[in-house]
Amino acid sequence: SPPAEGLRPGSTAPEFTITLDDGSTYQLTDLDGNPVTLASLRGKVVWLNFWASWCPPCQQETPILRDLAERYRDRGLEIVGVSVQETSADDVAAYAERYQLPYTIGFDGSGHVFRSYKVYALPTQFFVDQNGVIVQVVNGPVDEAGAVALIEQAKPPPPTEHQGTRINTYG
Repeated sequence: SPPAEGLRPGSTAPEFTITLDDGSTYQLTDLDGNPVTLASLRGKVVWLNFWASWCPPCQQETPILRDLAERYRDRGLEIVGVSVQETSADDVAAYAERYQLPYTIGFDGSGHVFRSYKVYALPTQFFVDQNGVIVQVVNGPVDEAGAVALIEQAKPPPPTEHQGTRINTYG
């Protein structure tokens, strides 16, 4: 059964820079070694996908992530795949290349981000709004319709047109 203290909707999503017990800092990096931070993604809806290349449900949903990353790119969606429990970043890079994944993949070789998000199953999804707040947590894979609904839920509504409320001042 799941631990009682998971991250819930309404919590701020933890940053990928983690202070360890010995006082040192762990920073999640992408497959090229560049830092991945949530702070740099403020203003966008972020879909965090904790996954592993050897996990069959993760493999099944990979094409959905790829397609939705492309479909929603211009609408403010950033997908970050956080790869966990892998042998090496090279293995993950080979997988990303094979599936032509267009989104950021963070290599969490140590599992520090995995633990800070209290993930206990793969895949686990976190949908984060443009202010960095978790909107929804999904344990397990998503299908395309479910993922689209979650993206739309996390996306800010388009601005509404208020007709007739504008006051013109002539000065």
